[in-house]
Amino acid sequence: MPTTKSAIRRVKRTRLQTSVNRIRKSKYKSAVKQMSGYITSGKIKEARDFLSKFQSQLMKIAKTGVIRKETASRKISRITKKIKILQK
Repeated sequence: MPTTKSAIRRVKRTRLQTSVNRIRKSKYKSAVKQMSGYITSGKIKEARDFLSKFQSQLMKIAKTGVIRKETASRKISRITKKIKILQK
């Protein structure tokens, strides 16, 4: 158990930040699942409409440090590529 006042505050802050990060990671995973669901079911129009929101969500989450920016960019790039392939 923390004994100093600052250590007690840090424990509280860590608990709060952990819950916030868990929510952000959940939003990231659900956005990826939703987009991959559109792609696998062949709903190209819905995937194209959701693409801008998808990019925005991933970059906002990457900005906070929950996932790396490179990971978000890679996901966006690969999904955009898949959508373009399906359109043809």
